Amino acid sequence: MYKDNKLRAMKKICIGLLIVPFLLNAQEIHKSYFPRTLNLAGNVIKTSFKTIPSDFVYMGKNVSEDWKKTALYTGIVGALVLVDKPVTQFYQEEIETRIDYTIPRFSNIDFPWLEGNDAYMFYAMAGTYVGSFFGGYEKGQYAAINGFKALGYSILVSQVILKTIFGRARPYNSLKDKNADFDSATDNPFDFFNSRNGDHIYGNFSGTSLPSLHATAFFAMAKVFQMEFDNYWIPYGFMTAVFLAEIKEHRHWVSDMVAGGIIGTVIGRSIVRSSWRARGILPNKEKEISFQWMPSISSRYNGLTLVATF
Repeated sequence: MYKDNKLRAMKKICIGLLIVPFLLNAQEIHKSYFPRTLNLAGNVIKTSFKTIPSDFVYMGKNVSEDWKKTALYTGIVGALVLVDKPVTQFYQEEIETRIDYTIPRFSNIDFPWLEGNDAYMFYAMAGTYVGSFFGGYEKGQYAAINGFKALGYSILVSQVILKTIFGRARPYNSLKDKNADFDSATDNPFDFFNSRNGDHIYGNFSGTSLPSLHATAFFAMAKVFQMEFDNYWIPYGFMTAVFLAEIKEHRHWVSDMVAGGIIGTVIGRSIVRSSWRARGILPNKEKEISFQWMPSISSRYNGLTLVATF
């Protein structure tokens, strides 16, 4: 009996000696985890704030440097404006009426982008940040913060600036029947430069058609996540599902939504490229190889010289 008790005591001591190093190591990990996590999060936030000026620089570069694309997209939107009445009427009758589904509303907070279907976009980014924060995942933190920046810039560019400049009237709910539940609706796609009645942030239906804020913001946020995670299907699929769930509520001309999508893509792309540059991971621009024939005349040789620039 004495020997059995002694063996049990020895086993407990041995098990204790084996467990102690693990407990001590866990304590050390616990001590170092939070400082590392907070340090990483602090660096991400600091870098994201410092890149705000360069975000707008990259937006300007996207528009000015690639002037061919800018001219093309401007031409597409302009052409759509010219045919907006029949195109939008077709859209209302053949597309809006065929998409009929809803998604649960899980937020009742009476604040823009925190209620209704818009909350899905906001809380998806918030969830990405929280998970990435506790997981020490740098890319996820940048993606979430850049997504919030994309939302903020979309509101500034589309809602505050461009809608005020264009002041375009929204179309009737049904162009065919000329039905609308707001007074400023029209069937004239060329009804621009209307007053916004002093409401430039939250907005109302008066003079707020071009561009679509939802299209701008949704495409901007989706572009950020697409570039950060190199994945098209998840961000654009999620964005499309949320956007189409309220398709009848957007009340825009087709050109408004196309313009919003283009502007949002530029905003999202500019934010990510600005962030990548600050993080030192911006890919070098691919250089084109050009060939040029040059005459060569000398005492030893007369002819043509092929010069390659790359």
